[in-house]
Amino acid sequence: MTITTATSLRWTDDGTALEFTVGDTQIVRYVYLPDDDQYESPRPYFHPLTTLGGDEVSIFRPWDHVWHKGLSWALPNVGNHNFWGGATYTRQTGYANLDNNGSMHHDAFNAVPGAKAAGEPVGGPPVVELGERLSVSETLSWLSQQGADVMAEKRQFAVQLLEDAWALLFETTMTNSSGDRLSIGSPTTEGRDNAGYGGLFWRGPRSFTGGEVLSPEGAGADALRGTRVPWLSFTGQHDGHCRKSSLTFIEDAANPGYPNQWFVRSEPFGCVGSAPFFSEVVPVPDGGSLSYRFAVVVADGASDAARATEYAATAKTALAEWASR
Repeated sequence: MTITTATSLRWTDDGTALEFTVGDTQIVRYVYLPDDDQYESPRPYFHPLTTLGGDEVSIFRPWDHVWHKGLSWALPNVGNHNFWGGATYTRQTGYANLDNNGSMHHDAFNAVPGAKAAGEPVGGPPVVELGERLSVSETLSWLSQQGADVMAEKRQFAVQLLEDAWALLFETTMTNSSGDRLSIGSPTTEGRDNAGYGGLFWRGPRSFTGGEVLSPEGAGADALRGTRVPWLSFTGQHDGHCRKSSLTFIEDAANPGYPNQWFVRSEPFGCVGSAPFFSEVVPVPDGGSLSYRFAVVVADGASDAARATEYAATAKTALAEWASR
């Protein structure tokens, strides 16, 4: 498949979200001012994610985990705070509601192509050649449920057109602003086996249940949870027209702990998450920082080993070029 009628990438800002479109198809919406309940740990998120062919490949507030929001950067165990949503798992309590659901607050866009002022609704210029990208730079404040400073984040992401797909490039630098040492972990570091979720996390549509997962080490599904590989690819099938779509998740080799572990499920629902804190607690001193970079390639059609490997290579090149900008 190649892009034949849609070769321009545009964006708009409605005051709460940035929307990116290719031709007449909105491929992603970045909600930077969410109105979620505090229990869901309000944070910016990408939803919907849509293929160039117009098939939606993310879900918002599924009834089983209402704090799952398309694709988002979310961490469940940051010191005593929960920036994931829902109940918190600790060694002492198991899962419990601890009144510790923090939130990530959008402070400002420092760079948005064509913007006249931060937060001002405006339409962006087209990108008319494949391989070009639109990049966004943002600052955020992570606050506890009681409103205290926990983290200061510098976030950047880019939307880039590929030959037959599109890629989301994502980078975060988190700086401890709490005034004390923070330890970042997961339910697994708190004692729950093989439940090390937390990172850049995607939740797929209901119809993607039972989807196929690929890695450089072969095909599988839930058995790949916790593996250390540089990329994972998930193929799911849509209801109605029965077409398939795939997402390939790539970790940058410069990330601390590379290759980190992955949290992946095919049953009872489809999800993939980079999980840098899966099985080891990472301490961050006051004023200390951690940086991570990832890419997600969204494509029409199923992936096989050759296609996923090609997307991973293309995304790694894109990440390297983007990092040197």
